[in-house]
Amino acid sequence: SGQHRVPRATARLLAPVGDPEKVICVGLNYHDHCQEQAVKVPKEPLIFSKFPSAITGPFDDIVHPQDTSVGTPVPTPSPPGMALPALLSPQELDWEEAVALQHVLGFTVANDVSARDWQMRRNGRQWLLGKTFDTFCPLGPAIVTKEAVADVHNLWIRCSVNGHRMQDSNTRHLIFGVPALVAWVSRFVTLAPGDVLLTGTPAGVGVFRKPPVFLKRGDEVQCEIEELGTICNRVV
Repeated sequence: SGQHRVPRATARLLAPVGDPEKVICVGLNYHDHCQEQAVKVPKEPLIFSKFPSAITGPFDDIVHPQDTSVGTPVPTPSPPGMALPALLSPQELDWEEAVALQHVLGFTVANDVSARDWQMRRNGRQWLLGKTFDTFCPLGPAIVTKEAVADVHNLWIRCSVNGHRMQDSNTRHLIFGVPALVAWVSRFVTLAPGDVLLTGTPAGVGVFRKPPVFLKRGDEVQCEIEELGTICNRVV
């Protein structure tokens, strides 16, 4: 009827999934990201997590922690892409991977914000605290169902800070795709409806630049994935 529309300018978009049971993340899952660190391509997915409280809206602020004295957080956007894993040939695709996508609703854009000091030098070098400060997982702007994406394993993924392009890659560079990741994670934990899986970040993160580049208050971070949309968050 058109009588119940809300003008976009007057609406605040929330994260499309606000309180999942789990936020599961994958490290070192892009070939170019491995190359920029001079590390070997992993033979198995490297899994870490964020707490659901890290999720914030696609256009909400990222809160700069008050006590990260060693360094500051840097964005590492994570592409919700799907590609066959580079280390598995089609002949090795087992039934678990074949049915994995039946349990995937769709895809969205996420920013895996990371406090590199807490991730790499503090807390016994366990990644969790550096990854899961409140607001460290902007998510959105919407869930695009898998049927609506023509070729999700071939999407451009980009990140800009204050208008400067920092990351520019494609989901075809994923090492492990969604079918393999869903099958792998489900070996260890039960996946529940609404769980979020961040599939990795491409090259160009700030910590590995020469010299390193870190976010500061007032910076604006924009993450975009072709066909999935754009999120934009200011650091406060």
